[in-house]
Amino acid sequence: MRKGEKAILILIVVVVGAAMLYSGMRQQDAGKGATELPFYTTADNKLNAGGMAVYHKYGCKACHKLWTMSDMLQSVPAPALDGIGSLKTRQWLNDYLSAANPQQIVPSRLKPEYRMPSYAAMAAQERDTLVAYLASLKVKDWYLDETRRAECSKLTGGDC
Repeated sequence: MRKGEKAILILIVVVVGAAMLYSGMRQQDAGKGATELPFYTTADNKLNAGGMAVYHKYGCKACHKLWTMSDMLQSVPAPALDGIGSLKTRQWLNDYLSAANPQQIVPSRLKPEYRMPSYAAMAAQERDTLVAYLASLKVKDWYLDETRRAECSKLTGGDC
C-alpha cells in the first residue's frame, strides 16, 4: 500500500469510527427520556398496544405518519396523525372511519388511488379501539395553536 493510500484508509477509519461513536451517544440520550415524546400525551399501555395493532393491521402507516415516523416507502402525502386527538373529537373520528365515502367528510385533492379508503366494514371493536387510540394522541396545550395552523395550511394550501 502506498503512503497516500494509507492516509486515506486511516482517514476513512477515523470518520467511520467517529460516526459510530456519535450514533451510539445519540441513542443513549434518546433512551433517557423515552417514556414521553415531546409535545404529546397518550393513553395507557394497553390502549397503545391495541391501537397500534389495528393501525398496523389496516396499513395506516403506508400513508400516515405517527410520532413523526413514516414508512420509508411512503409516497402518499396523507396527513400526519400526531396530535389528531387535539384536533378532532372521538365522534368525528368514529364518523370518519365509519363513512362509506370519507371524501364526503374531508374532500381530497389527491388522485383517487391515494385518497382515504372507506373503513366502514371494519369490525366495531377494532374501530372503537382505533378511535380511542387516535383520540388519545394529543399535543400539549402550548403546542396546539401551531398544530391547528399547520393543519389549516395543509387543507387550504395557504396561510392561516
